[in-house]
Amino acid sequence: MSRTEALSEKVYAASDGRQMSMLDLLYYFKRDGSARVTDLHLKVGRPPCYRVDGELKVTSARPLDHATIVKLARTMLDETQLKTLEKHRSVNASRLIEGYRYRLNAYFDMRGLAIAIRALDTALPSIDFVGFPNGVWQDVINLSQGLVLVTGTTGAGKSTTIAAMINEITRTRPCHVITLEDPIEYEFKSDIAMISQRAIGRDVPSYERGLRDCLREDPDVIFVGEMTDADSATWTLSAAETGHLVFSGIHTRNAVGTITRVIDMFPPNRADEVATQLSLGLRYIISQKLIQRQDRRGRVAVMEVLNNTFSIANLIRQLKLEQIYSLIQTHTRDEPSQRMTTLERSLAALVKAGTVSRGEAERACNEPRVLEDELKRE
Repeated sequence: MSRTEALSEKVYAASDGRQMSMLDLLYYFKRDGSARVTDLHLKVGRPPCYRVDGELKVTSARPLDHATIVKLARTMLDETQLKTLEKHRSVNASRLIEGYRYRLNAYFDMRGLAIAIRALDTALPSIDFVGFPNGVWQDVINLSQGLVLVTGTTGAGKSTTIAAMINEITRTRPCHVITLEDPIEYEFKSDIAMISQRAIGRDVPSYERGLRDCLREDPDVIFVGEMTDADSATWTLSAAETGHLVFSGIHTRNAVGTITRVIDMFPPNRADEVATQLSLGLRYIISQKLIQRQDRRGRVAVMEVLNNTFSIANLIRQLKLEQIYSLIQTHTRDEPSQRMTTLERSLAALVKAGTVSRGEAERACNEPRVLEDELKRE
């Protein structure tokens, strides 16, 4: 039986008289759209659970057992991935199925095998779809070098935002783009740019090795799926310093926290060195969240934007990070030398436009008092 045929095999007894296949479980993504139904969780002792508009919804089906989840995993993973799962107790993978690319992580917990599946539309996201709060994307895609960090928690849409900017670059610039991803999420295509997409574990063993290699492969633009440790951060910063435009993601909640996170990846005795390196190589930090729309029709991205101006770079170099937020608050004009915004200002703009409710904004903000002040602005 082929892997495609296996997807249709009815291996899950969802209820009396109702058998379901992996395709049946994936159907809900297609029915309601991946912008609304983003994730599927399969866990021993629980029915299938979907994340809809940012909230987990448990189905009324029968709880899954370990044997059933193993059968479902075999429909999504190839033999190499199954061996990796057995050896390392977790594995990342992606599959293109009926117009959607599914990114999944299979892992073991105390009750047995579990799978988390995320759906991604194969159509590359546009700048308009992302919804930037100002024209910062124009400045980013026109950069020739430097580091652009897109940050947020898991499921905040980081990959979509980066993909939209890279897609705009490949559409308008004859350049060589190399991506290092775990796994590949969006497939880039262009008539004028050359694009090399490499999957960690399949095409290259690690981010560090991929970055070492790509510096010898004549790239103009590099996308590092995630900076995870000191080694990958070192090579990412080096690539940004040596004349390349580098995009990467980090799991942090705001712009200042991102700078702190990068510096904290290294031993304390290297803090000054790394701060100096970051002050020179960093260009932008775009920190984002996805929050529920007021009309309940999906979610909308809200962003905090830091532009590494001379003043910001000086604060980073001196490790006076607590002063950065006030500069973000005051350098908000929509022009290339500024274009910064706090998360709270972006939230207030969405509330005033009627896109999100005040309650959602209050739940999403980092600084409640600042949000209150922004909402009072004319």
